[in-house]
Amino acid sequence: MDKQLLDQVTAKAQTWLSPEYDEKTREAVKAMLEAEDKTDLVESFYKDLEFGTGGLRGIMGPGSNRMNIYTVGAATQGLANYLKEAFADLPEISVVVGHDVRNNSRLFAETVANIFSANGIKVYLFDNFRPTPELSFAIRKLGCQSGVNITASHNPKEYNGYKAYWSDGAQIIAPHDVNIIDHVNRIKHVSEIKFQGDPSKIEIIGDAMDKAFLAEIKTLSLDPEVIKRHADLKIVYTPIHGTGVKLVPDSLRNYGFTNIIHVPEQDVPSGDFPTVDSPNPENASAMAMAIEKAKEVGADLVVASDPDADRIGCVIRDNNGEYQLINGNQIVMILLNYIMLRNRELGLLKGNEYVVKTIVTTETIKAIAKNQNVKMYDCYTGFKWIADVIRSNEGTMRYLGGGEESYGFLAEDFCRDKDSVSAISLMAEICAWAKDKGMDFNEMLQDIYLQNGYSHEEGISVVRTGKSGAEEIQQMMKDFRSNPPKTLGGSPVVIVKDYADLNCKDMRTGDVTKMDFPVTSNVLQFFTEDNSKVSVRPSGTEPKIKFYVEVHDTMTSKADYEACNRKAAEKIAAIKKDLGI
Repeated sequence: MDKQLLDQVTAKAQTWLSPEYDEKTREAVKAMLEAEDKTDLVESFYKDLEFGTGGLRGIMGPGSNRMNIYTVGAATQGLANYLKEAFADLPEISVVVGHDVRNNSRLFAETVANIFSANGIKVYLFDNFRPTPELSFAIRKLGCQSGVNITASHNPKEYNGYKAYWSDGAQIIAPHDVNIIDHVNRIKHVSEIKFQGDPSKIEIIGDAMDKAFLAEIKTLSLDPEVIKRHADLKIVYTPIHGTGVKLVPDSLRNYGFTNIIHVPEQDVPSGDFPTVDSPNPENASAMAMAIEKAKEVGADLVVASDPDADRIGCVIRDNNGEYQLINGNQIVMILLNYIMLRNRELGLLKGNEYVVKTIVTTETIKAIAKNQNVKMYDCYTGFKWIADVIRSNEGTMRYLGGGEESYGFLAEDFCRDKDSVSAISLMAEICAWAKDKGMDFNEMLQDIYLQNGYSHEEGISVVRTGKSGAEEIQQMMKDFRSNPPKTLGGSPVVIVKDYADLNCKDMRTGDVTKMDFPVTSNVLQFFTEDNSKVSVRPSGTEPKIKFYVEVHDTMTSKADYEACNRKAAEKIAAIKKDLGI
């Protein structure tokens, strides 16, 4: 092990033995310092947690690179200092604080509330766990300047996280993210964190905010009559032990659905997520119990939310009647297709509407928007960038919806983060709408491909943990930049987009043009002659590098669907081989 690094982490760890840290923390750090194997020591102290695409996120435990009351405290003190600087002209600054069901989430949320209140900031603290989108809604509803949600989304149970929000209800972006980090870095000692709260500055909120949020979500319904005709639609829903249990069933009932079938074991809120290996609804294993329940009752639709209820999972019957997950791209396609179509049918399209997708999300959405004569924006991965597009168009254009391939969708602008509560409610409405037309979900999906072109996508994550893993990921990105693939799946690479310098290079002519994005980002994209697309980026919240592969084909009839699926699988396998993954 590198002696210089070991000396650095040892010196840093020894500062955590001072009396300002609680006894349990001091004992744990002492044990790491005395252990023969220094791996835990290095992993816990080799860096400080930083804001990424989803804020602060890490494994819980003692250390500067871990989620604990001290790293949470430093982030909050830095945010509080920045808020007092940014809103110095306001008589009172206010924030909303929420949390999910994870272990330590309530402790961290109360720590955050205490620190804000100790700094003279008014705090609205949720009485218990709530979906992430409700926190975003509450910031806007209460006219607050900021907010914090304690959650690690769909990460494994060892993780927790800290999402910081600005006054528009969106997660923080530049320049605020950089400024907050600067203020956090100015805190040199734990004694500078004001842990002793002022109870007079903390107000508990709950049921009234739930009702207001659900009432707004109901306004998104585009066909209440079709729901009346299919109110008894069999909908299996699981929150996977998370916060969705609080609002999703209520929202479905609010829409008019009467036959919501639960998975009782997974209705139990728990940070241990006892029935799943990973509480991620994009994984078939996390949906297994819901699928079993669907088979038992003959469900029309199976839906799920992740632990903080911002992501949606969805299962439909395939051509053989078997229950199969649809991917995040298909979820976004189905929702946006329905919203645009119904808006057209209702005469609501006036020419100033728009939708948003992220750059790694399927290009088929671009075709759907073009066919509906609706403007489409591309933005970076992360809902803070979709929120940024909404912010820039506020007052001039009407937002219809936006989504990303990672199972996130936002149908409304009264909230500025992805929302499974509204997405699941609309998905159930779409299922009723399709049934009213004599179609099942699978036929409706094929219909979208028939009208807009077939596409198939696959996401591949290569996990590389710890310091050595981070260095390996960095090297992989460097190698792809210096030596981009010449062909992928047998088709020449014709366009390379590098968002690190915003250069778009035509490999046939050598011409380079600049792309119009607000900031740079560590993302590479390769486009082939046959319209395949490969995107590569390190995750901002997890120790992995992500590959997004998308291939296209033509469907002349629904009978082509299975053949297109087979060809797509072969093409993606060939592309993965070319990429060495």
